[in-house]
Amino acid sequence: MDATDFQQSIEASMTVELDRLGSSKLLVALTDADLTEGRVLRTAARSERAAMETLEAWATDETNEDVRRLFAEYRDQEHDHYDRITAMLADDEVDAGDAGPMHAKLRSLEATTARLGGLVGRALVADRTHLQLISFFVNEGDTKRADCFRELRTETAAQGDRAAERLGDVSTDSDDWERARTVAEDVIDIAYGAYADSLADLGVDPKPIC
Repeated sequence: MDATDFQQSIEASMTVELDRLGSSKLLVALTDADLTEGRVLRTAARSERAAMETLEAWATDETNEDVRRLFAEYRDQEHDHYDRITAMLADDEVDAGDAGPMHAKLRSLEATTARLGGLVGRALVADRTHLQLISFFVNEGDTKRADCFRELRTETAAQGDRAAERLGDVSTDSDDWERARTVAEDVIDIAYGAYADSLADLGVDPKPIC
């Protein structure tokens, strides 16, 4: 298996969950139906801060030096993402809040291959989140903010691509790939579960209307 096959296999196995995470209901779930610009931006900033803190922990204790440097690079990139979002707010500080179940899962990972697999899963979830943020600001007529989230989407997708490539460097057999794939799928499933639970609390069905 190679990086492309790995990512495609995850997208294929998690099609339903990823498609639903990519729906317009996502921001409703993430903001508890408070679709004001300030709430949307704060929610996005908290997501980037959670990622930054996850990667900070990994960059501190990762035993593979090449992968540790990759995590440190991603940590700095997520810090930049956080700063770029908070700069759009009147007060440029956002409390950390609860990191959420997806990052709780990521922070529980210890094996290098598991962490890389988790990053691939997180990038696929973030891709859907960024797409909805782009759509939100396009609908608001705010092209500057929409363009910012387009850039963040591209950079985060590249994190997933590079994590999958690095997985190819550190995996020794098919079992490593399979374990990493299981972690990626678990990360997506946890993100979807949180999304579905949030919508259920609001009385909204996460399934698309046919």
